[in-house]
Amino acid sequence: MRKRINNATILVADDEKSIREVLGDILIMEGYTVLYAENGADTLQTVREHQVDVILLDLQMPDMNGLEVTRLLKNDVSLMHIPVVIVTGLNDRKARVEALTNGADDFLLKPPHVAELAARVRSLVKVKAYNDYMRNHQKELEKKVRERTRQLNNAMNELKRASLDTIYRLSRAAEYRDEDTSMHIQRVSNYAASLAKAIGMPDQDVERILYTASMHDIGKIGIPDLVLLKPGKLNEQEWSIMRQHASLGAQILSGSTSELLKTGEVIALAHHEKWDGSGYPAGLKSTEIPLEGRITAVADVFDALTSKRPYKEPFPMETAFNILTGEGGTHFDPELVEGFLSIRPRIIEIHEQYSIEESSTLMKLTGLLTQEKEGDRINT
Repeated sequence: MRKRINNATILVADDEKSIREVLGDILIMEGYTVLYAENGADTLQTVREHQVDVILLDLQMPDMNGLEVTRLLKNDVSLMHIPVVIVTGLNDRKARVEALTNGADDFLLKPPHVAELAARVRSLVKVKAYNDYMRNHQKELEKKVRERTRQLNNAMNELKRASLDTIYRLSRAAEYRDEDTSMHIQRVSNYAASLAKAIGMPDQDVERILYTASMHDIGKIGIPDLVLLKPGKLNEQEWSIMRQHASLGAQILSGSTSELLKTGEVIALAHHEKWDGSGYPAGLKSTEIPLEGRITAVADVFDALTSKRPYKEPFPMETAFNILTGEGGTHFDPELVEGFLSIRPRIIEIHEQYSIEESSTLMKLTGLLTQEKEGDRINT
C-alpha cells in the first residue's frame, strides 16, 4: 500500500502488478491515498477493512472476476454506495453493458488516459462525498427525530401520569366520604382491567378501563352525609337519594373531550345496572348496558364481598366467587362472570397486592368509622 494524506482513498484492484502500480502512481500524483488488491477476495476484504471512496476494478481476475465482485459490492448495504469503475482491456460493448447492469458506475479501457482517469475519479469522489454527506445528514435527522420523539413521549407520559394522578385523587375524594379506601379503587381498577383482557379486549381498551373504573363511585361526592354515612339500613327515601350517585357521577364527568373521562362517565352511570334489568338508574337490560359498566359491576361487587368493612368481615374468596356464579344471568353478564372465574389466580394476586392495611389516619380525619348491617352497602 502506498499512501499520501488526502481526504479520499482509491482502491486499485488488478491481478497484474504493473497495472496496479501505473494506476496507483497516477492517483498518487493527484493527491489520493491508494490501496491495492490483486484479486476479488482481496478486494472485498480491503473494502471491508478500510474506508474506500472509489474502486478501480479489473474485469478479468482469477478466482472471482470484476462482474462478480461488483455484484457482491452492490448487494451489500454497507458497501453499495462506493463507486466502482471497471477497468479492462476488452473493448467490448457487451462487456460494458454487462458491467453497468451489475452495478458498475463507470467504465474505462486500458490503458486509461491520465487526464481521463483523473477526471473520472475526481467526479466519482465528489459523488461519493455528496452521497456520504446526504447519508450522514439523514442519520442526523433520524437521530434528532428519535430524540424529539423520545422527548415528546416523555412529555406525553408525564401528562398522562398527571392526568391519571388527578383521576385517582378525585376518585379517592369520593371514597373517603364513604367506608371504602384507596385500595378499593386500585383493586376494582385492576379487577376490571384483568377481566377486560380476559375477554379479549384490545390493549388500549384494557388500559382505558384500568384508569377509568376508579371513577365508578365519584358521584358519591354529591350524596348528603346523613345518607352516605348513615350507620343503619337506608329507608326508601334515603335509598332513592343514594341511587342518585350514579347519575351524579355521570354529570360530574360529562362534557369532556377526554376519552378517559368519557369512559369514566359511562362507567359511573352504568355500573349499577343489572343484567336482568332490575338495576339503576335507567333499568337497562342485557347488552343495553355498556360493556364497561358491566365489567366494572363485576369488579366492584367482588371487591365489596371480599373486603373488610366497619360493619362486616370479608367473605372468603371462594364464597365470593360462588356468589358471582349464582348471580350470573341476573345481576351480571354471565359471559363476564365466566371470564372473571377463568382468571382466579390473577384476581387473587390483585387482592393480595392491594390489601395492605392503610393507615387509619385518613379514616379518622373523615370520621367514617361506621357500623352497618351486613350487605346494606354491597350494591351501593
